[in-house]
Amino acid sequence: MKTLVILSHPSFEKSVINKSWVQELEKHPDLFTVRHLEATYPNSAIDVAAEQALVEQHEKLVLQFPLYWFNCPPMMKKWLDEVLTYGWAYGSQGKKLQDRKIALAISAGVDAKDYSPTGRYHYTLAEILRPFEMSFSYCHADYRSFFAFYGTERAEEEGTEYLPRVAQNARDYVTFLKNI
Repeated sequence: MKTLVILSHPSFEKSVINKSWVQELEKHPDLFTVRHLEATYPNSAIDVAAEQALVEQHEKLVLQFPLYWFNCPPMMKKWLDEVLTYGWAYGSQGKKLQDRKIALAISAGVDAKDYSPTGRYHYTLAEILRPFEMSFSYCHADYRSFFAFYGTERAEEEGTEYLPRVAQNARDYVTFLKNI
């Protein structure tokens, strides 16, 4: 079965890395389904039943988003709040995420070194993403960690080195997803 990638990006049209990831995923339609929340629900009214059915039709689930105030964008949060319901995702009868492989794909503005105990933010990206890990654990899912691209804010600084790094990272993303 395929991997479902739920994408949320408030400014997808301006994105470089998330667009690159999606373009790379679209080369493998037999492996990946990409669901862009803002494009699918421009009025923010999520069709919960449709989203739950889509998750059920896929073996793996990946949430893809830019780190947004050290969390996910508002539409992804809304999706989590509305789709992962009691009796479906958790609770005595909620078993739809049980043992399902779930991962995150994160684009981060600053460098990896900034996400360390001695770095700019004093926490690792894994620590910042811990609430996601805990939520999936609560649903008895099989959380498989995250894939990241660091330094989206440095595109101009890197100049001609940036786009080859993005392209390689997109290929690495596909490899990561194939192995979760």
